[in-house]
Amino acid sequence: MENNTLDKTGANLLIKALQTNGINNLYGIVGIPITDLARLAELRGMKYYGFRREDSAVNAAAAAGFLTKKPGVALTVSAPGFLNGLTALAQANKNCFPLIMISGSSERHIIDLVQGDYEGMDQYNIAKPFCKKAYRVDRPQDIGLAVARAIRTAVSGRPGGVYLDLPADTISAIDQELDQKDLGIYKLVDPAPSQAPSDQAIDRAVSIIKKSKRPLLIIGKGAAYDRCESQLRDLVSKTDIPFLPMSMAKGVIADNDKHSAAAARSLSLNNADVVILVGARLNWMLSYGNAPQFNPDAKFIQLDIDASQFDSSQKIDAPLQGDLTSILKKLIPALTKIKYKTDSTWLNAIAADTAKNDAKFAKRIAAGQTNPKFGYYGAIEPINEYFQKHPDTYLVSEGANTLDIGRDMIGMQLARHRLDTGTWGVMGVGLGYAIASAIETGKNVVALEGDSAFGFDGMEIETICRYKLPITVVVINNGGIYNGIGNVVPDQLGPTTLDPTGRYDLLAKAFGGDNYFVTNYQEMKDTFFKAVESDRPNIIDVQIDPSMGKESGHIGNLNPVLNLKPLEDKVKKNEE
Repeated sequence: MENNTLDKTGANLLIKALQTNGINNLYGIVGIPITDLARLAELRGMKYYGFRREDSAVNAAAAAGFLTKKPGVALTVSAPGFLNGLTALAQANKNCFPLIMISGSSERHIIDLVQGDYEGMDQYNIAKPFCKKAYRVDRPQDIGLAVARAIRTAVSGRPGGVYLDLPADTISAIDQELDQKDLGIYKLVDPAPSQAPSDQAIDRAVSIIKKSKRPLLIIGKGAAYDRCESQLRDLVSKTDIPFLPMSMAKGVIADNDKHSAAAARSLSLNNADVVILVGARLNWMLSYGNAPQFNPDAKFIQLDIDASQFDSSQKIDAPLQGDLTSILKKLIPALTKIKYKTDSTWLNAIAADTAKNDAKFAKRIAAGQTNPKFGYYGAIEPINEYFQKHPDTYLVSEGANTLDIGRDMIGMQLARHRLDTGTWGVMGVGLGYAIASAIETGKNVVALEGDSAFGFDGMEIETICRYKLPITVVVINNGGIYNGIGNVVPDQLGPTTLDPTGRYDLLAKAFGGDNYFVTNYQEMKDTFFKAVESDRPNIIDVQIDPSMGKESGHIGNLNPVLNLKPLEDKVKKNEE
């Protein structure tokens, strides 16, 4: 009788609904009112991973969604815990990662009368603007339906974040009316149905490509998510269309493929007459498709599941709506049929520009190995060397200069093996993403962090150590946000100043992990291979010169510059 009663609680119904739909991992932080819910999940065979902050847990669930193509599920407490997770929920929605954030909450009648409940907040309505859809479950008999709707909403169409509001009474309530055989739980049928464009739409796109002399394929993280790497490799091989990968699409086609235009980015964008967007959006990261970065006469073909993305920044001459796999199943044979091949003049121009830029870059890397002022190039090159030998290693990266220079230096050969700050460029995702990558794939993970970025979620090193995950955290420490030389008033620390001598590696030691401290290229080369292959939690503190690093990394143009020099000169003069 006791077992039957437990079976019909809202908590048990939630767990059974998730498991029935193939979801077995939970990421979260427990407390009122979800503590026993998490315990029951473990007792029922789910894996629960406890974090130190809700945003990291929700970030982990979001990364799990990206990596598995099933919604990652995060569990938070009410009010402050919910709010901590809300930022990560909103970010997952922007990144188009399938995610379900479940938060315990207060009873509706108390919230509506503003009676002052413990951590009382109208979470359901607060969440709505920040997610794809929000649902509230007030009766245990509705939980099966609510989970089904949440899963389908998260993965169908443009993937995104879903909020599921779970009042305390619903968690503990017992529904005596439910049929003991199925408890209102069911497995979804085709939660993300395939969608293919019309033949007319394909013909329109083929007609534009057929006339193109300088086509360019831009591959976004949507292509990585949709598992269409084999199709895109086939497309490029058959047509010789050069490609430019966005950062989380690196590896969809190997970075060292001869068709890559990554090292000739400016030339390619400036001169392409047809731009084919595959799972990529014309947002700030692509300058909205505007001149002078893009050829003002270029025609755009966009492959996307969501028609509202068409014409968002530029006229889309050939919109192809559908899931990417279904679109490519029709587009590739159509291009093969007309035997389309890219003009060799265009390919030669990209190859020449690539060779020129690669030579310049190689000189920077070589100088970085011997420069008395140890910097980013000397610190990151050993990581690149490792990844070329061990491509089935996962990389998570965040920071300003650390992110930007690492993106340029570290070649990726496999899809979905690089995660970073994404569409919003948000810091504080690194360790949550790294934890999910290790859990969901069972592979070694490298979290490449700027010292500022590491500060947002650094306590998750305890989570990494507690679960004994094979994660190497590399902290590039130049003692500042951007760099460590930003003091503008002599008797005050500058707004961008951090501690250039801080020993971040000792955090790993404190929680039972391994710690390393390096100050030059050779030390980093010797240490990095050993650290990753130990399969143990560890931090490598890489102390570089505080002068290394520029303001806002590669996107300094987004940070307004004020003429502070007259005031700075005045302060200096007063000090003399």
